[in-house]
Amino acid sequence: MESKRSFFETLKAVGWSFIGLRRKKDFDVDAEGAIDPVHMLLAALVGVAMFIGLLLLAVQLAVSGK
Repeated sequence: MESKRSFFETLKAVGWSFIGLRRKKDFDVDAEGAIDPVHMLLAALVGVAMFIGLLLLAVQLAVSGK
């Protein structure tokens, strides 16, 4: 088993997972325990916040007509 991933490596893994482009090899390493669960939770919350922010921005631009 590899060492634990850093927070930024976890953030990158979560980002690729959000769009569905994750290599099987990387997923297998993560499944063996390379990702810290706390890092995963924080990265997922950051990802969700960014996604919601982008949706709100898109709605605001659509409603304003610019």
